[in-house]
Amino acid sequence: MNSDNLWRGLGAGVLAGAMWGLVFLMPALAQGFSPAQLTAGRYLAYGAIAAVLVAPSWRRLARMLGRAEWRALFWLGFSGNILYYLCLAGAVQLGGIAMASLVIGLLPVTITIAGSRDAGAVPLRRLWPSLLLGLGGILCIGWPALGELRRGALPDSLLGLLCALGALGCWTAYAVFNSRWLARLQGITAHEWSLLTGVATGALALLVAVPAFVLAPQVHAMHDWLWFTAAVSTLALLCSVAGNALWNMASRLLPLTLVGQLVLFETLFGLLYGFLWEQRWPAPHELAAMLLLGAGLLVSALAHRAPERAPRRELEDSTTA
Repeated sequence: MNSDNLWRGLGAGVLAGAMWGLVFLMPALAQGFSPAQLTAGRYLAYGAIAAVLVAPSWRRLARMLGRAEWRALFWLGFSGNILYYLCLAGAVQLGGIAMASLVIGLLPVTITIAGSRDAGAVPLRRLWPSLLLGLGGILCIGWPALGELRRGALPDSLLGLLCALGALGCWTAYAVFNSRWLARLQGITAHEWSLLTGVATGALALLVAVPAFVLAPQVHAMHDWLWFTAAVSTLALLCSVAGNALWNMASRLLPLTLVGQLVLFETLFGLLYGFLWEQRWPAPHELAAMLLLGAGLLVSALAHRAPERAPRRELEDSTTA
């Protein structure tokens, strides 16, 4: 792999994780609103912002999009945004944060394995060290919190586990499907594809918005609605528009076996933002998790680095021998 593409892709993936980590602050910033309302609000705002940004290029892009492209965009919006977030919210509510974080923390493993057969992929035998380091980091984050799981709520826990596995499958499918579409697109940039996905997601969010807001029993004051609108709009701009554009850039520059492991930075930055919000330093197990995640990414980057060419003299000696 070209070293310039490697480091550019890594930088884009890390910045995407920094944007996505803000999602973990949303429940604290918009207390009193349901997961369905948060989902609908975020993706309605994402769709509206994406529509405004893509408008100047709409005629050119519309000529390049056929049925297959639009089907792909709506599938990406449904699986990677709407359904994923609903499954994740259900997993947290029914099974707890610890169980959900451990299952979702397997995303780097599932994406890496799914992309291991792609052209140019690094063999899995060279990636096991980085995968094990990443799993160690996830265990450090989630293991101490397992004691907080409620006892005696086995049916809820099982349903929560199914929701978490559903979220895991949704985003794994999204990452693989999106990466392969980016590789085949001609004349459409990664940022434009992200905006088009946002337009499709915004249209799908209308289906969630009706039951989420019209049938909701909660009554909120005007200032609560203003704060909610500002929060979901900021989240849509930073996480969905900027974060997804950066992720698409990384997906075009890096193989799935590497870009999948960059999802770890969503967890890492989510922790950092949580520490700032709670105004505390990380606990020892949290610090160990961050170190393991960083080490896993470094090992993976080294495994994907292109081998250096041998000096000309050595090549000449080998040809004359």
